[in-house]
Amino acid sequence: MADNDLAILEKKLLEREEKLDAEKEKLEKEKAHLQQLKDEYSDKLAHVSGLTKDEAREELLRQTEEREAQTVAKIIRERQEEAKRTADKEGQEILVDSMRHGAINFIPEYTVSVVRIPDEELKGRIIGKEGRNIRAFEQATGVDVDLDEEGVIRLSSFDQIRREVARRSLEKLIKDTRIQPFRIEEIVDQTKKEVEKIMFEEGERLSHEAGVFNLPAELIAILGRFKFRTSYGQNLVVHTLEDVKIGVHIAQEIGADANIVRLGCLFHDIGKVMEGEGSHVKLGVDLLKRFNIPDQIVNCVWEHHEDKPFSSVESVIVHIADQISGARPGARYEDVEEYANRLSDMEEIAKKYDGVEDAYAFEAGRELRVIINPGKLDDAQTTIIADKIRDEVAKALAVPGEIKVTAIREFRAVSTEFSS
Repeated sequence: MADNDLAILEKKLLEREEKLDAEKEKLEKEKAHLQQLKDEYSDKLAHVSGLTKDEAREELLRQTEEREAQTVAKIIRERQEEAKRTADKEGQEILVDSMRHGAINFIPEYTVSVVRIPDEELKGRIIGKEGRNIRAFEQATGVDVDLDEEGVIRLSSFDQIRREVARRSLEKLIKDTRIQPFRIEEIVDQTKKEVEKIMFEEGERLSHEAGVFNLPAELIAILGRFKFRTSYGQNLVVHTLEDVKIGVHIAQEIGADANIVRLGCLFHDIGKVMEGEGSHVKLGVDLLKRFNIPDQIVNCVWEHHEDKPFSSVESVIVHIADQISGARPGARYEDVEEYANRLSDMEEIAKKYDGVEDAYAFEAGRELRVIINPGKLDDAQTTIIADKIRDEVAKALAVPGEIKVTAIREFRAVSTEFSS
């Protein structure tokens, strides 16, 4: 019985297997038929359109890309329109916020030009016999001294460093009982060294306030001159710190390199306190290259007045910060800069003549005092030099009114004996 059941089960399994094989074969035939129909359809489509299969595939991809590109372009246009609607507002917010950060707590000490004296008798001692003391003081300091007002002495010079040296020297002379030409020259020389030390300290203070440390000592000393320099009437320390704070904030807002902007703003006007030919931009670039300052920072200085095309977003930021600080209403007075440049040009014209040791412009450019080396020029040559300088100044600068050129030639012999 068991053998009979097993035989029946085996027969059923064989029948099922044959049936499955038949179904599988049928499916394979249908699959092949479908593939044939697909190929025929593709062939007919290619024949109708004149394209091969590969070409049809590429055409389909192209149409898809075009359709998607239109969608992307639409999204981009929508974003651009949205950006245009908000750009002005966001730009204004960044600039206003940057200007707010530009407010500084550094108060510049503008050079005092008035020195008060306790009595008129002291003023007489300062003047000296036949005015020799006051002439020696003016010659040593390069400033013009006004003694007309009672109780005060006014010091006048377009060069603020000279005025500071003169002010400090005069205050020392008032306390000193020995007021004579040699003593005046000695005190002025000492004071010049003191002012150089003060400028170095001011350079350190300026760089630290700007967030810059470990600069070369010579660069720090040059930055210290900013304390006694104005740009169109705007103190250079104030202008530089405003630039740094505004520029750094803009850089941080838009993701630019704030360190490059910081140094670019700190150095952008350094050429204004340098002597030499060319614009302050050229003088500043040459100085920074001498100290191997990185090119990105040098370019910020080079490009802040667009003397060359902008090479980086950091250069653009330095330019913008400079414009915000310097171009705002009331920040600068152009007449002041023109006046200082004219007087400086007068002095440079005189200094180029052989035998001239120094020259100082006074009385708003109406008088030029020239110090002659007595070992190089005699009295007759001194007179000729004075006439040449006067004519050249009048021709080159077109100075209105009369120009007075005073050439000072003084010979001194000093003998010192040491007793045992």
